[in-house]
Amino acid sequence: MITPKHHIFVCTSCRPDGTQKGFCAAQGARGLLGAFMDEIDDRELSGGVMLTNTGCFGICDKGPVAVVYPEGVWYGGLDDDAARRIVEEHIEGGAPVEDLRI
Repeated sequence: MITPKHHIFVCTSCRPDGTQKGFCAAQGARGLLGAFMDEIDDRELSGGVMLTNTGCFGICDKGPVAVVYPEGVWYGGLDDDAARRIVEEHIEGGAPVEDLRI
């Protein structure tokens, strides 16, 4: 079993029945999830980073939202460029992206 160094959770407003509706979904969270996947793959980090889509975190006014563990850093108002910065600066560089934190 691979033990990832980081785990990124991205709210895609996924409901228990599998539908995706809600603020984060309406703001492009599925594309954001894809942007994270692409960055992780392009940087060959898939062995050390796990990516999971989630249901609502309950802070929709901050969305799209992602959380990076083990640090427990919450990010909001995300887009594809934010995904790139989080992977580059936080995952690879070891420093949270302060201007994206919530």
